[in-house]
Amino acid sequence: MRIADFTLERYFARWEFAVRYVLCASDVQPLSLQELLSLADDDSRDRWERLSLGYTESLGLPALREDIATLYRGLTADDVITFAGAEEGIFLAMHALLSAGDHAVVVWPAYQSLHEVARSIGASVTLVPLDPRDWSLDVDAVAASMRPNTRVIVFNSPHSPTGAQLGADQLARLTSIAELHGATLFSDEVYRFLEHGAPALPPAVECSDRAMSLGVMSKAFGLAGIRIGWLATRDGAARQRIAALKDYTTICNAAPSEILALIGLRARASLVRRARAIVDSNLALLDQFFHRFGGRFDWVRPVAGSVCFPRLIDGDIDAFAAELVEREGVLLLPASQFGYSGNYFRLGYGRADMPAALERFESFIAR
Repeated sequence: MRIADFTLERYFARWEFAVRYVLCASDVQPLSLQELLSLADDDSRDRWERLSLGYTESLGLPALREDIATLYRGLTADDVITFAGAEEGIFLAMHALLSAGDHAVVVWPAYQSLHEVARSIGASVTLVPLDPRDWSLDVDAVAASMRPNTRVIVFNSPHSPTGAQLGADQLARLTSIAELHGATLFSDEVYRFLEHGAPALPPAVECSDRAMSLGVMSKAFGLAGIRIGWLATRDGAARQRIAALKDYTTICNAAPSEILALIGLRARASLVRRARAIVDSNLALLDQFFHRFGGRFDWVRPVAGSVCFPRLIDGDIDAFAAELVEREGVLLLPASQFGYSGNYFRLGYGRADMPAALERFESFIAR
């Protein structure tokens, strides 16, 4: 089957580099190359200076995979495969786990590839919506959606675009449901380490031998441009299928990106502190903003990540966003780009220029 156009990414292709303020950015303020290199330890700096620009190992630089494995209790480098960003990991995992006629259960709203890749394979997909009153998940609805041919349950926590977070009891139940049905629990954890209003969950890979945890350098580490993501799983058979499929996509990662990711991971305490400082400062401004404009917007205050999903009370969000970007150069992401109904929109609060963007946004509303 032909895969559908990636609506959200087409929207960003049109606008992201044509506007002054991307007020819907999903990542945290990127570091400069100089800033990142200044954090290198002796080993990673030596690797950078001696770097050969040839092919790299398909699964990823062993030292990089070793450092990624330390993010998870009980894992080794053998449990990790790296990719050119999280997107490649999603694409290959779905192809490894699903065939035509299979079934997937996906928590929604969601990044489009988390459900659309499955459909393109010929699998059927059941979307289980979060409750917009508080963006909570009804785990019973997940259980009720399971079928004999369900092969994967897909969820995202910390959640994008809402900024919600599962509870530990909910994760435990999802794990039990997946194991009962012999399905893989696929956990998109790209916003891990940005929990600011809720306890951090254990990674799914620590909870089940069949689970997969997706990670990336783009969000909490502020390194989207190096394009390094990974999957961690103790399911050896699934890892072998994914590794074989990678031969048809990127084959291997870019050598400079692997060393830069290694530097970032070894300096992760510093990078996460930096990200949290930006997020916390911007979230305080959003508290004030949505208090001032409580008659114009509804929002559920996010408890994790760097994005939230407010709702425009009156009017049409697509028309509103179009006028805002044309008049003020401020970009929002309407819910329609997720295929989600209603006047919701994604707003990002991880960028350093969010205060200036918010001023433009407020001026637009006032007019």
